[in-house]
Amino acid sequence: MEKILIIDDEKDVHYSFSRIFENSGYRLLAATSGDEGIKALQKENPDLILMDIRMGTTNGLETLQQIRKFDTRIPVIMMTAYGTTQTAIQAMKLGAFDYILKPFDIIKLKNLIETALKASKDMKDVVTIESNLNLEDIAEGIVGNSAAMQSVYKLIGQVAMSDATILITGESGTGKELVAKAVYHHSLRNLKPFLAINCAAIPENLLESELFGHEKGAFTGASIQRIGKFEQCDGGTIFLDEIGDMSLPLQSKILRILQEGEITRLGSNEPVKVNVRLIAATNKELEKSVFKKEFREDLFYRLNVVRVHLPPLRARKEDLPILSQYFLQKILKKQPRLKVRQFAQDTLDIIQNYDWPGNVRELENVVLRSALISKGDIIMPFDLPQDINSKPKHTGTTNNQDNGNTDISHYIAAAIRITQSNQSENILAVIEHEIFKQAYYSTGEDEMLTAKLLGVTLTTLKKKLK
Repeated sequence: MEKILIIDDEKDVHYSFSRIFENSGYRLLAATSGDEGIKALQKENPDLILMDIRMGTTNGLETLQQIRKFDTRIPVIMMTAYGTTQTAIQAMKLGAFDYILKPFDIIKLKNLIETALKASKDMKDVVTIESNLNLEDIAEGIVGNSAAMQSVYKLIGQVAMSDATILITGESGTGKELVAKAVYHHSLRNLKPFLAINCAAIPENLLESELFGHEKGAFTGASIQRIGKFEQCDGGTIFLDEIGDMSLPLQSKILRILQEGEITRLGSNEPVKVNVRLIAATNKELEKSVFKKEFREDLFYRLNVVRVHLPPLRARKEDLPILSQYFLQKILKKQPRLKVRQFAQDTLDIIQNYDWPGNVRELENVVLRSALISKGDIIMPFDLPQDINSKPKHTGTTNNQDNGNTDISHYIAAAIRITQSNQSENILAVIEHEIFKQAYYSTGEDEMLTAKLLGVTLTTLKKKLK
């Protein structure tokens, strides 16, 4: 149960929070002064703190500074009246997560608390690498024993302790944010803030203000100054997910951060120095976006210092049994009343036969659904969703050539269509190009593993990659 510490000298405020969140599942802790709040913090280690700026003779800013000495990663939301917003802005500069005005807008308050608790979880829950599943100690982890995932683990270990910019690529649902968190938790910045921003989820006209902040009067509705995420994250790590969807003007500002280490708020000409490690992720092929002039070439090279490529789940099907069991144990840890404990072998066979277009995220959702509807202690084939269960299983026949032709026939047909539409293309060249590319990415861009997988020499591979 997530713990929220409320520090306010007004009893009515504590009563209001108890009413608003009585059925939310949060555990509310109360303190009526800064000193009481510090004691509660040291005793309870809450996930989130909401604190009034003015509490009688107590200065909320001084309390905030003491909290930051104790732990820089606990999000602190400042509560303020309309007349003290400038003090709240000062609190943001001292490391507050955000502030909210009294009287509260309940919907905004709940959304802000959910966002802050997500950030708190990101910073506190260490992402481990579970190459061998330990059922006794299920944690947030990146799971898999395949050669491609071993390459990912190795690369994380090599780059985490540096301050190098990292670009994580891969299809949607492959676990790019987990990799970003793993890098953060194993870095020298792991005691500083970590903030994740989904560039595709925030409207373009709001994203710039969200990232860089704005001055009062910078645009219609900007009634006060606001600190952006880069300033909030100073000294820590910021994760920009789906950076391939960012507009070109915003890309130029990200480039300036990487080159100069400074940002400029909207409506201001004064640069602000920031010390932030940037991790970016995308499900797009940025090389193609650069070619189409949809992504800045100079920014691409700045981001692509270290690339971590996550293979799709269909390219590492040997990981499906251990991943399925991992997700089941993770679910049981949260819902111990469920009876289900394992998978039938036929169920695992069906899971391995499916291509998982939604990747790891889809697999986790399917395991959750199956665990909830299962009537026994074993997940049976009929517990799986119909679209997965109805896919024909591989027959296991010895006629491997026929099976292979059936499996890849639609790819060959697509290659024929490409060559028919473009007479300059050669069908064998098209197929060979795709095979080498997919093999290279599926091994995490490991040349030795790729050469072994394709059955070619390393010299041949290098020529093809060029």
